[in-house]
Amino acid sequence: MTFSIVIATYNRAAVLRDTLASLARLTTAGPWEVVVVDNNSPDDTRQVVEAATATFPVPLRYAFEREQGRSAALNHGFRVATGDIIVTTDDDVRVEPGWLNAIETSLETLRCDYVGGRVTPIFEEPSLPNWFPPHSGLLWGVIALLDYGPKPLKFGTRVPLGVNMAMRRQAIERAGGFDPTIGRKAGTLLGQEVREWCLRAHAAGLVGYYSPDIVVQHLIPADRLTKKYFRRWFYWRGISRAMLYADTGLDMEKPEQSSIDFTTVRHIGGVPRYLFRSALTAARDALAAVMRGDPVTAFDREMWLWTFAGIVRQRWIDRRRPIGLARAQRAAAIKETKGLSAEGAASG
Repeated sequence: MTFSIVIATYNRAAVLRDTLASLARLTTAGPWEVVVVDNNSPDDTRQVVEAATATFPVPLRYAFEREQGRSAALNHGFRVATGDIIVTTDDDVRVEPGWLNAIETSLETLRCDYVGGRVTPIFEEPSLPNWFPPHSGLLWGVIALLDYGPKPLKFGTRVPLGVNMAMRRQAIERAGGFDPTIGRKAGTLLGQEVREWCLRAHAAGLVGYYSPDIVVQHLIPADRLTKKYFRRWFYWRGISRAMLYADTGLDMEKPEQSSIDFTTVRHIGGVPRYLFRSALTAARDALAAVMRGDPVTAFDREMWLWTFAGIVRQRWIDRRRPIGLARAQRAAAIKETKGLSAEGAASG
């Protein structure tokens, strides 16, 4: 099996049906399969998958994951998938017939372990609000849109989106699956699981690239283009970044560029003191943008304040937890494993 497309879904049978119909039109020379992981849905998700199985052009497999959360569901899918290339996407996408071919070509030509691509919108409501930017940026990520430009780009300070991502099986075996503690769960907007995986992947020596040739279209319902949703999303982003900080000790503003030993930084209520200055700067910039009639910049800077609110909430909860403890434990485990391997080689 060359490709395994893994979809985690929760209570979205109606949109899943159309996504499966889009996937059924894929054309590729190698064998492939689709694994749909039902994350404990109360609707008729299973019936939708089973109905599509009869006419689906390749194996369409249904799996069930009781533990709530997108990361737990995807990890289940990774375990049952048989492909050499594991592709992740969502239950509300449309793809071109050559999508898998573009993934395979990108992995080969870029000589990398994982790839991500562009995610373009299909807006339910064609009239966009005046605060939503017309170009790719921070706010685009809220509704899982991505465009890093027309040329391939090595992932580092930028990361892919899970809606359009593919990994060699060996990459998952080396870096592990997604962290279920920070992935999306019903009733929350927790995130950062892809970012955290990329950090582990890079630490394991894996290389990833953005490829503009790998494209999916993502359905954007009207209720996602509201200020209420964006504020909630960024609040949960702050919570997720704070959880990642407690786990790894990496900068909550720019984890990939972290160069500070935060055990030496003064904290207020568990929050590094400099973040309060960042929040004041964001508030000043937002107010200045309002005064000059720039709704895009005003809302963009306001979003940092909602992120900061989430950080403050989660860091107060974790204020007595040692920073980076899990990262230190993982490093110790890796060191111990290498030591055992060396002993085994010596004794052999």
